[in-house]
Amino acid sequence: MAEQQKVGRGPTAVTMEVAAEGVWVMRGGFPHRTMNIYFIEEPPGGVTLFDAGIQAMTRHVVNVGRIMGGINRVVLGHAHADHRGAAPGAGAPVWCHEAEAEYAEAKDPEPYFDFSGLPSWTKAGPVRAIYPSLLRMWDGGPVKVDRTLEEGDTVAGFDVVHLPGHAPGQIGLWRERDRLALATDTFYTLDATTGDFGPPRLPWAGFNMDVEQARASVRKLAALEPRLAWAGHADPLRGDVRAQLEHAAATT
Repeated sequence: MAEQQKVGRGPTAVTMEVAAEGVWVMRGGFPHRTMNIYFIEEPPGGVTLFDAGIQAMTRHVVNVGRIMGGINRVVLGHAHADHRGAAPGAGAPVWCHEAEAEYAEAKDPEPYFDFSGLPSWTKAGPVRAIYPSLLRMWDGGPVKVDRTLEEGDTVAGFDVVHLPGHAPGQIGLWRERDRLALATDTFYTLDATTGDFGPPRLPWAGFNMDVEQARASVRKLAALEPRLAWAGHADPLRGDVRAQLEHAAATT
């Protein structure tokens, strides 16, 4: 597979890119391909998926997983609709943090969301009105959780780090040898109301179960001093990642 490759055609197309050594990122979602799914290569074969994007990415997830030797498991960074979307159709066991399992298995995976503070209208459209419909469209539905995880567990060569706040059982994956963090929605490099890419920030308050806990998790991630930190949406952080994350925690 080339270092960057487009898969499929039309609005449901995705790109596959090298995220780091042994890790690929599938970027999908219309119109900006802002939904990230990570394919972690495993010896002797197959991949672990970290996060599962949206339902429309399912056929690409299955096809790419087959090309890469099979999907060994799906690890949910958290259970929100735009992160569990392809999990029911992936044909693999689903793992998540023990505090997230009830949400992964529920019809409504984010009952604590509060849309009232969203702007009624941005350049992206009537975001307050359309977000509930978007979540329903993105969601693949409940999943059966086959194994629960906790901080300190090891998955596919990564350590599990508990980063709650955005979701109670949100986890990141941390690889010490190259200081790589797969951080799901611990931080955004995306303005969820406009679709603009930009510097790291906390998820909007209405999308968090606990804003101050989310802020503490950004600081916890910063303290690991990642060299590279990939988010659940949009672009990764490079350069002085710690400083960027600490600034986000202090100002958003």
